[in-house]
Amino acid sequence: MKNKVVERFLKYVTFDTTADPKNANCPSSEGQRVFANYLVEELKSLGLEDANVDKNSYVMATLKGNTEGVDTIGFISHLDTAPDITGKNVKPRIIENYDGKDIVLNRELNIVTKVSDYPELKGLVGEDLIVTDGTTLLGADDKAGIAEIITAIEYLVNNPEIKHGDIKVGFTPDEEVGRGADLFDVQKFGAKYAYTIDGGIEGELQYENFNAAGATISIQGRNVHPGASKNKMVNALHIAAEISEMFPASERPETTEGYEGFYHLNDLNGNVENASMVYIIRDHDKEKFEARKAHMQDVVNKLNEKYDGRITLDLKDQYFNMKEKVEPVKFIVDIAEEAMNEVGITPKIVPVRGGTDGARLSFMGLPCPNIFTGGLNFHGKNECIPVGSMEKSVNLIVKIAEKYAQK
Repeated sequence: MKNKVVERFLKYVTFDTTADPKNANCPSSEGQRVFANYLVEELKSLGLEDANVDKNSYVMATLKGNTEGVDTIGFISHLDTAPDITGKNVKPRIIENYDGKDIVLNRELNIVTKVSDYPELKGLVGEDLIVTDGTTLLGADDKAGIAEIITAIEYLVNNPEIKHGDIKVGFTPDEEVGRGADLFDVQKFGAKYAYTIDGGIEGELQYENFNAAGATISIQGRNVHPGASKNKMVNALHIAAEISEMFPASERPETTEGYEGFYHLNDLNGNVENASMVYIIRDHDKEKFEARKAHMQDVVNKLNEKYDGRITLDLKDQYFNMKEKVEPVKFIVDIAEEAMNEVGITPKIVPVRGGTDGARLSFMGLPCPNIFTGGLNFHGKNECIPVGSMEKSVNLIVKIAEKYAQK
């Protein structure tokens, strides 16, 4: 399985599937459509005759079960890669028997993955690592997940003595721009429970994520020649700075971890006349989440009193904590944890400090915890993935399918 999953992954990263947040179409990039069509043909070649892709590039297929009375489960990953850095012309290479030292990705451009910056590398000594040449991301998020799912399906096809029920496969577009579940047809998919293979380091098992909201604050200033501006000019940039200072520095992404929520100023643009601020608000706890949104509204209200209503707030919920929908069927998490122990993986049950397709899907009627791919440092040029972790992910998917047949 190790050779198969690596071979697939190295092929998949050659597809440029970078999502485009400025394109409202689905998929947002043509590369995703090309990749989806390729995957459908690959699934058909494995004997999944119903493999199909719809007009929006959602891929679905079924591996028919070989035993009766088993719940239908699904495994889901996403086609696209993050727009933070290009996914075009990815040049992966394998570092065999990693020695635990800094990794020179590109000597000519002096691009190095330093252990001091990424201390988790210390735990990967002796592993074979797949890395980039330092000019692109790798694409393990989430092409590793796709490679792991398809390799597991191939293994089950070739080993019919392993009992399992119907297994659904799903690949979604545009997860990285928050639209992966928008057009996902849960009824058509037909699974009772599912798992996204979209997590990070080996052992991650997640059924909690942030509650999330997005906010755009628009500020109308008044520009006057600075030489004659006393008591006339209203500087929108200064108001923006004042707004920023009203959110604690201790509640930013760079100062929080675990279950700690935050306000994140993601974008600031403007001049004296006009300015806009884009925030995201995150918290695992629903009450704290609502309190954060209320605080943002209070900040705007107070400054509107000071600046004669020059500030508008557009605040919208984005997704919610899947824990609410998964806890009533928590045995699906327990099965995954038991399967990890049985295939020699140490479970790391941690909250997602973000969102996944699974969070949205859970609220659409498909409870959907998240499982590791094995990758590290997603969304950047220092992204890498241990080959051994990919192999273990394949083993885990097979074992989960087997355990449902034993339930």
